[in-house]
Amino acid sequence: MSHPTDADCVFCKIVAGTIPCFKLHDDDTTIAFMDINPANEGHALAIAKGHWPTVHDIPAETIGAVAATAKRVAAAVNKTLTPDGINLLQANGAAAAQSVLHFHMHILPRWKDDGLHLNWDPKPGDMAAIKAVYERVLKNM
Repeated sequence: MSHPTDADCVFCKIVAGTIPCFKLHDDDTTIAFMDINPANEGHALAIAKGHWPTVHDIPAETIGAVAATAKRVAAAVNKTLTPDGINLLQANGAAAAQSVLHFHMHILPRWKDDGLHLNWDPKPGDMAAIKAVYERVLKNM
């Protein structure tokens, strides 16, 4: 199967086999491997084999395939390490801390008090402000 590629992309090089990885899964559309800059023990990545930088670029069916691979890896990580929780994270753009411009999902095992600052404290929002944004977004659905 042919996928778009970027010769300068580290993840495209992993897909092509020119950069080694600790591969957990490989199918026609996705691969998964251990993150070599792990935030926690067991941190892995599920990526599309094709080069699509963000959620805005990637075909919907490919996102589904990446999510299915992330679910499979999360189950294996959960069984292996029995963490207190697992984050599935996907970032788009520099402000969201996307470090590699190739669509990917992090499978990130979490332990209580692990010191990672990824979560926020939910606080009640202003319903009128939420409704105003909802109405604006709804027009673009």
